[in-house]
Amino acid sequence: MKQSLVTYFSASGVTAKVARMLADVTGAELYEIKPQVPYTAADLDWMDKKSRSTIEMNDKSYRPPLADKNANIGAYDTIFVGFPIWWYVAPTIINTFLESYDFSGKTIILFATSGGSGFGKTVSMLQGSVAEDTKMIEGKLFGSRTTKDEIASWIESLVL
Repeated sequence: MKQSLVTYFSASGVTAKVARMLADVTGAELYEIKPQVPYTAADLDWMDKKSRSTIEMNDKSYRPPLADKNANIGAYDTIFVGFPIWWYVAPTIINTFLESYDFSGKTIILFATSGGSGFGKTVSMLQGSVAEDTKMIEGKLFGSRTTKDEIASWIESLVL
């Protein structure tokens, strides 16, 4: 695999754990996608129709601001983008991240964590946030008990 970068947004730490293992397996650099205003437990209460995450996910045009825009995307051919699944798609902060950089000619491989739901319409919801010549691959969904061996097996199975 050519130069790669593992980027991730993690609200509870599960996606961060998977991202660290993925970076270790691939030898890739690691970059955390951070919101300008960190999410609290109350913000993440999906049962509360007035919680921050619920409000954001109900407005597909909303783009939570990033804490920084320091990822050196231009230095990498392949960028892994990881996130938890919220409402069967990626959190809108992932759209913010993708729209903040030029991914022209790059390959993005998605990976996600979830307690039960699948990728849903994630790829189609994210594709509009990158250039037309960006190759986006629906990667793999991981759980909280994912092992480094499972990640290594997935990486070996990728055909790029």
